Amino acid sequence: MVKSKAQLGIELFKLRGFSNPDVNLEQYQTDSEIVASMLWKCYMDNNMTSVADLGSGTGIIGLGAALLEPYQIILVEKDSGAIEICKQNQAKLEERYGELPIEYVNSDIKDFNTQVDTVIMNPPFGVQNEHADRVFLEQAMKIANNIYSLHKIESKQFIEKFAKDNNFSVKEIIEFEFSLKPTMKFHKQNVKKIKVGFWYLKRKRYN
Repeated sequence: MVKSKAQLGIELFKLRGFSNPDVNLEQYQTDSEIVASMLWKCYMDNNMTSVADLGSGTGIIGLGAALLEPYQIILVEKDSGAIEICKQNQAKLEERYGELPIEYVNSDIKDFNTQVDTVIMNPPFGVQNEHADRVFLEQAMKIANNIYSLHKIESKQFIEKFAKDNNFSVKEIIEFEFSLKPTMKFHKQNVKKIKVGFWYLKRKRYN
């Protein structure tokens, strides 16, 4: 499998993104370097064991996680078209790295209740559907003790309170500048840069 964050970023950069992104689902492709940093952080924390990617899209996070040798990786996505693209990406990676331990679940994340050690995700920021990111956090907190999640940096106060109210602590926040490329018809700028935070949340006690 991959041996460095740089190698991981290169592999993720090659993956195919959305063909017809759905604005209501906020289907934006996550920057490959940001994803590589997210996954490498999880890997160095020794939390890359049993992993779920909620809202996995075309697989940049979930497939990247699979290259770091978890014993289980589950990709949860309700858009069957995105899953088909993800499977194509998986096939290309497996030509170079062999079979990857990936399971697909084609459903809404609210219907996914399998317990895992870790959730890694880039949920909708709630621009089109207010509080959409909250739904993802709620589900992640039901199924995992470790959560690595990308949000607008303006969500800092909300996430800190939400974590505390649900028996999680904020272990770390890493800030990134997210380059939002013009993938939707209404986009006017070539590239829009927004400040995002990558949160590591950990359950305070195990039940």
